[in-house]
Amino acid sequence: MLSTIESVNNVVNNFIWGVPAMICIIGVGLLLSVRTGFIQIRKFPYAMKVTIGRMLRKKDATDGAMTPFQAVCTALAATVGTGNIAGVAGAIAIGGPGAVFWMWISALLGMCTKFSEVTLAVHFREKNAEGDLVGGPMYYIKNGLNKNWHWLAYLFAAFGVLTVFGTGNATQVNTITTAIDSALFNYGVIGVDAAKTVNLVIGIVLAVLIALILLGGIKRIGQVTEKLVPFMAVIYVLLAAGVVLLNLKNIPHVFVSIFEGAFTPTSVTGGAVGSFFISMKKGVSRGIFSNEAGLGTGSIAHACADTKKPVKQGFFGIFEVFIDTIVICTLTALVILCSGVPIGYGEAAGAELTILGFTSTYGSWVSIFTAVAMCCFAFSTIIGWGLYGTRCIEFLFGTKINKPFMVLYSLVAIVGATMDLGLMWNIAETFNGLMAIPNLIAVFLLSGIVVKLVKEYFAGEGKGV
Repeated sequence: MLSTIESVNNVVNNFIWGVPAMICIIGVGLLLSVRTGFIQIRKFPYAMKVTIGRMLRKKDATDGAMTPFQAVCTALAATVGTGNIAGVAGAIAIGGPGAVFWMWISALLGMCTKFSEVTLAVHFREKNAEGDLVGGPMYYIKNGLNKNWHWLAYLFAAFGVLTVFGTGNATQVNTITTAIDSALFNYGVIGVDAAKTVNLVIGIVLAVLIALILLGGIKRIGQVTEKLVPFMAVIYVLLAAGVVLLNLKNIPHVFVSIFEGAFTPTSVTGGAVGSFFISMKKGVSRGIFSNEAGLGTGSIAHACADTKKPVKQGFFGIFEVFIDTIVICTLTALVILCSGVPIGYGEAAGAELTILGFTSTYGSWVSIFTAVAMCCFAFSTIIGWGLYGTRCIEFLFGTKINKPFMVLYSLVAIVGATMDLGLMWNIAETFNGLMAIPNLIAVFLLSGIVVKLVKEYFAGEGKGV
C-alpha cells in the first residue's frame, strides 16, 4: 500500500515540480518584480523600517482581528518551521550545495510575490459570520476576479485543507519527535526500543496543546505566536551564528561550493548529484516550502491584521521572506556545510543532519538547545497552519465546521508522531505545489491591481520615500 502511494505521489510530484512549475513560480515572481519596479530591492530599506517600526509599536487589536505584529508573527510562525531545518538539510542532501543558491533566487523573487499576496489579501478581505476578518487567495479570487475564475478559489481551499495535515502538522510533529529523540538518545535517557512509546506520548501532548490554542480563537493564536516566534528565532540565530564563527575558515570554500554546485552539481557532490535541474528543483521547492511565497498561505494570517493599508501590510511579506530564507535558511545551510559533517549526497536527510552540524561544533550538550529551538519552530508552524486550514474549510463549508476541523487537525499530531519521514516530506511537497497553481494564476491576473495600489500608496503616504 505504501509503495503504491509513494509511486503515485512521485508521478504527481515530478509533474507539479517539473519545468512548468519552475517557470510559473519564477515567472510570476519575475513579472511582479518587473511590474512593481523590483520593489523588494528598490524599497528594501523602507520595507525593513516600516515593518520593524510597526512590530515594535504596541497596540490592541479590535475584536475579530490581530495587531499587525501578531499577524506577522502568525505568518512567521507558519513559515519559520521545519522547512528551515529539515527542509534545508534535505535540499542540500538531494540537490547538493547548489540548491542553496536556488533557494536565494526563489527568495529574491518570492519577496515580491509574497508582498503582492499580502497586499491583495488585505485589499479584498471581508468579515465572516463570527465577525472575524478573513482573507487570502480564496477571497482575492472571489472578490477580485469575475465569476468564471471562482472555481480557482474553491480549488485552492480544497488543496489547502488537504495540505495543512501534511505540511502544517504531520511533518512538523515528525521533526519534534526527531529532535526530542536525538536529545534523549545523546544523554542515554531512553533506548531505541522506547522511542515509539515516547513518540506516541509526544503526539498526544501536542494534540491537546494544539486544540487548546486553536479553539481559543484568533486572539489566542496571536497571543501565543507573538511570544513564541521572537524567542525561537533569536535562540536559533545565535546558535547558528556561533557555528559559523567557530568554522569561519571554511566559509570561503562553502560559498564556492554553493555557486559552483548551482550550475555543475557533479563537481561538488562527486557525481552523486549530477543534474543541474535536480539542484534547482530542490532549492526552489524547499525554499517555497519554507517561505511560502507563491502558495498564498501567509496572506491568510495578514488578512486578520487590524490595518486599513494593504501596501503597508504588504511590506511584511518582503520582511518575512528575507528573515525566513535569506537569514535563517542560509544559517542552517552554513551550519551543515561549514561544520564538515558527512553528507550522503543523493540520499534523503532531515533534521538529524542539521543537529549533527550543531553537535559536531559544540558537542552533544547543544542537542538540548537545538531540540528546544526545533520544537518551538515546528509547534509554531502547526499553530499557523491550523489557522490556514480553518480559513480554507470555512470558505468551503461555513463557520459551523471550524471547531470540528480544529479537533481533527489536533488529532493528526498523534498520527504524525509515528509516520515515515521520507514519504511525508514528499507528500507535503506535492500538496504545496498543488496549492501554488490556483494562487499563482490569481496573482498573475490581479497583478494590475497590485501595481495600482503601489502607485497610490507612493503617491500618498509613501511619497518622497
